[in-house]
Amino acid sequence: MCPHAQILIVEDDRIVALDLQRRLRRLGYPVVELAGTGADAIARALALRPDLVLMDIQLPGALDGWETAAFLRTHLNVPIIYITGVTDPRTLTRACQMAPALLLGKPITDETLHAALGQIMQAPPRISSEAEGHPLSRLLRS
Repeated sequence: MCPHAQILIVEDDRIVALDLQRRLRRLGYPVVELAGTGADAIARALALRPDLVLMDIQLPGALDGWETAAFLRTHLNVPIIYITGVTDPRTLTRACQMAPALLLGKPITDETLHAALGQIMQAPPRISSEAEGHPLSRLLRS
């Protein structure tokens, strides 16, 4: 992952989101934007085409982090780093099934964040022609 890569942070806790943003900027990574819900994350990602998404798996609203990440991976081919405060066996099993780029447990340190970003290979984001017709896209219009 290049230091100039743009990152979308999807986190419903504003304090955690701003802390991640501060850490990323200090490490030399620009942050595209912050999103607090799945629908907001999809709308912002479709408009901004980030190079990477940091995704909290527990989000309020109709879409959780898993569903949001699945949409973004399918339609933007964007790598996802899941972040979570929940590391029970069920969550870890689901994370493995979702084939995340990485899963980071909270609290996240600068060292962990920097190492995770260094492990991600950049793949150019692509918007699929199917994105507009996807069932989740209706949430973007509401």
